[in-house]
Amino acid sequence: MTEKIRILLADDHTVLRQGISQMLNTQPDMEVVAQAGNGSEAVDLADTYKPDVALLDINMPEMDGVEATKHITARLPSTRIIILTMYRRDDYVFEAIKAGASGYLLKEVELDVLLEGIRAVARGEAVLDPAMVGRVLAEIRQPSFGKKQVAHILTERDVEILRLIALGMTNREIATGLNASEKTIRNRLSHIFRLLHLKNRTQAALYAVREGLIDPGDIELE
Repeated sequence: MTEKIRILLADDHTVLRQGISQMLNTQPDMEVVAQAGNGSEAVDLADTYKPDVALLDINMPEMDGVEATKHITARLPSTRIIILTMYRRDDYVFEAIKAGASGYLLKEVELDVLLEGIRAVARGEAVLDPAMVGRVLAEIRQPSFGKKQVAHILTERDVEILRLIALGMTNREIATGLNASEKTIRNRLSHIFRLLHLKNRTQAALYAVREGLIDPGDIELE
């Protein structure tokens, strides 16, 4: 039997939160293990339950979703965060990604999109609401370092790994393509993240675009 994705759900609107929880619990591969009504509670419950995925609203009492994301990713780097919100504002998206979120979806998305988004981030992938992808890429088109500076920081293999991450490939697929073990790719990716101060694959993919390592039209953010 496949192990279920353990989910923490945080939203200050009780009826909405409980409705989403009921829908998620009908999925054979998902289980809502905790619910929070504010950001501080979400952080505490994440410490207790150590979920695979946390769905966080942006605007919550005591601590907002971005700040909660910072705390959760710092304490539990294996917990993937999806910001689930009604806001389509660019600044929220960028702040969420900087904080370490692996996904940003609007509450108006179809249930199938939300479910696949949860499964995607649980696999270590990145998810952005389709309406936001173009705006995010437009924001990061201008390189901040340029290829020459990147070449001094990263090896050719590192650059290739970043490119493949941006193309949406899994660690297993990258390992196969580069004739390496999956463990080697995981270790190298951790090194790249530390070197570039990146928190997850979403930031790595966006970094690859910003530094001109890949064409923005080729990026895979779901």
